[in-house]
Formats: sequence, C-alpha cells, structure tokens
Amino acid sequence: MRSFLSFSIAQALLVLAAAACAPPSPSSSGAALPSYSRTSSRHVASYPIQHIVIVIQENRSFDNIFAGFPNADAPTFGYMSNGQKVNLQSIGFGAPDLSHGYKAALVDYDNGKMDAFDLSNPDDPTLPYSYVQYSATKPYWLMAEQYVLADHMFPSELGGSFAAHLNLIAATDKLSPTLAEADNPSNTPWGCDAPTGTQSTTVDSNRNVDIHGPFPCFTQFQTMADTMDPAGISWKYYAPQTVGCSGSCDAGGLIWSEFDAISNVRYGADWSRDVIYPQTTILSDATNGTLPQVAWVVPDWKNSDHAPANDTGPSWVAAVVNAIGNGPDWKSTAIVILWDDWGGWYDDVPPPQLDWEGLAIRVPAIIISPYARKAYVSHTQYESGSILKFMEEVFGLPSLGGTDQRANALDDSFNFDQKPRKFKTIPAKYPPPFFVHQSPSLKVPDTE
Repeated sequence: MRSFLSFSIAQALLVLAAAACAPPSPSSSGAALPSYSRTSSRHVASYPIQHIVIVIQENRSFDNIFAGFPNADAPTFGYMSNGQKVNLQSIGFGAPDLSHGYKAALVDYDNGKMDAFDLSNPDDPTLPYSYVQYSATKPYWLMAEQYVLADHMFPSELGGSFAAHLNLIAATDKLSPTLAEADNPSNTPWGCDAPTGTQSTTVDSNRNVDIHGPFPCFTQFQTMADTMDPAGISWKYYAPQTVGCSGSCDAGGLIWSEFDAISNVRYGADWSRDVIYPQTTILSDATNGTLPQVAWVVPDWKNSDHAPANDTGPSWVAAVVNAIGNGPDWKSTAIVILWDDWGGWYDDVPPPQLDWEGLAIRVPAIIISPYARKAYVSHTQYESGSILKFMEEVFGLPSLGGTDQRANALDDSFNFDQKPRKFKTIPAKYPPPFFVHQSPSLKVPDTE
C-alpha cells in the first residue's frame, strides 16, 4: 500500500543531512510506602542508565501512526461494524477530532472484535479508519526504524487523557477498589487549580460512567514523586502554560501538568522546583547536561498530535530527542515516546482486559537509547505501569503497588551489554529554534 515502506534511513539521512491478574487498590492517603528494595534481579549499579525521559504525545492509535510498518502488527485495513473490510485511508494531522472517551472506547473495542469504530463517529463513519501520511510522520518512522518500536503498548485504562496521564505518574487512577477516575474533569486546568465546583468523571467496576465525581485535587494517590523525593532522585515535569482558571487560581497553577491534581505536589516544594515551564526548557537542559534523572515532557497545544493538529508534533518530539542525543547525557539516557490514548482512531489489536478498567486501545511507543536494540519491534505487552516499573528497576525504588506490579518492564527493548551506540540526528521539518521562539498557545493540549 505504501511505497515508502522501502524507504532507506541511510538515504533519508544523506538527503536531509544538510537540513537541520488485577492490581491491588492504591494506598490510602498517608499510608506508608513499601520499604526500599530493588524490583529487579539486575543490580541497580549495573544499569548504565542515569536518565529516563518520557515524551508524551496525544491521541493516536498504533495503526494511525504506524500502519504498514515492517515486522509490526500494523495492517493497512480494518473492519466496520457491518463486517465490511475497508482499506485505511491516508490523512494529514489536520483531520477532525473523533470521540475518544471511556464510552467510545467500549464501543470501538466491541468485546474484542475491534470493529465498531464507525459507530462512535456516525457523522463520518469511515474517518476513524485512517493513517497519517508518511510525509507527516517521517520523524517517528525514522526513530522507530533505528531503535525500538513497541507494538503492544496499551494505556492502563480505557478512555481519555486525564486518567492516562495519572497512570503515568501514579500507576493507578483508582479511587477505591470499585471506582476510578476516567474521562476529563468538567473544567480546565485539570487539578487543584480547577475552578470551584469542577467535577471529575469516574467509572465503576460495572463500567458505568458518572460525570459527578470528586473535585480533581487528590490526596489518596501515591506517585513517583513520593518515592523519588526521599531517595534523592531528581525529577522534572516539563509542561506548557495554560489559561482557564476564571480568576480562581494563581498564576503558578496555570501549568498543564497531571501533578496539578496531586495535592501534596501542588501545594508542596515540588511544584515550584520540579514542575517546569515552558516545556522547551527540556531542550536547554539536555544541551547543557542538566537533565534530571527522571523527566516527563508534554507539548504545547500547537505541537500536540491531538486532532485536528498542526504538522509540528513530530518535529517537536525530534527536537527533544536530538537535544538529548547530541547532548552530554546521551550515553546514560533512555527515552520513551508514547501517545496517551488512541484518540478514536482505528486499531486492530484487542487490548487484554486485565480488570474492569482495561487495558485500553493500543498506542504507539518508541524506545530510544544508546542501549536500545537496533531496528527492533518489541511484541512484549507493555502498559503505562511498564514505564514506571522500569524507573523503579533503574533507580532501586519501591513499587507504587499499582499497575507497576503486574506490568512487564521495558528490559527486553534494551541490550545493556552492548557498546553504547552513537547518536544520529533525526531529520525533521521544523528545527529546535522554531519551538524555542514559538509563542505559547495558552491552550491545553487536550480537553477530552
């Protein structure tokens, strides 16, 4: 279907070189964390990784970005609810947004048949059956072709971004054994800085969704901050500024970070020290050799892949990767690029249902490191907790007791016995100065 499947990385670089088992419920507030111990048989000191960077993009399924990728589970066709087989159509990032809440995910999933994406979008039932054209996603493909593409990465919960981002810092979004956070709160910013009266969306163990959930400023979640801080592990959450508080929050709260929903972070020393804006600070930190040991990076709305999107998202991610790759910390860094949810786009792989929350519809993940396997497609089942489990292994941290317990860590995507690979710059349409000098949108990257 795609002539570009034979496209050579070497050719691209030459041409463009001149261009720039369910988990336990979370601990209640104030509960003691497990004592510090290694979570892997590998000795902590033997890991050559000293920095882990999680780059989060928005709202794309695996097939929507990587349909046709060699050796991956990436077909170029799908099935509609009437049984009709359809070829995936080529689109740009600017295609319209699709339904992608918890209820839409259940419809699309269709008890594992993965054939009802048309029913979630009755106004344009064929639109979900699409892939973003290679000319727009080329940086992602070049990264995947050089390093590791994980073709079985699933968010831990069905639904949208709020729960997905919570799982990426807390390994859970459960409020109780039978109730969890789900779709986004009723107002932005998401978290303690939301306007008074904001309600979150919850889902119960019978998969009933309720829009009258608690105010999204939580005290019951232990997060990676609670394990990293006492262990002396430095971390930063690089995020864009936003607006939308309607005068009810101070200027410091106008940052699109999931840690805004964690009370002890928002109102503690971590907020001013470790929640960093603008998000482009990651570029200078990487260049200057001042990366923290753990970093999360989220884009400005202008550079989000959330539909309808500009074409700048892949270049933004490439800018982050290139800054790290060409910086002094490359030889000790692992980068994980993933998309927070499927965005309503077709995917063919039924997500295993490990409990009533999910797993959710598959998203892409690219793993980049001097120790990453070369041109490797990992078929290992990963989820949000896999990334946190890998952090725990590398830094000798205790488990948070959520999905990080059941999840497979990322180890199979690495060969820590190999000589560290030399970094090759990823060509991209927009260079780093484009993002450094770009005016902030002050919009949240995702409101769903």
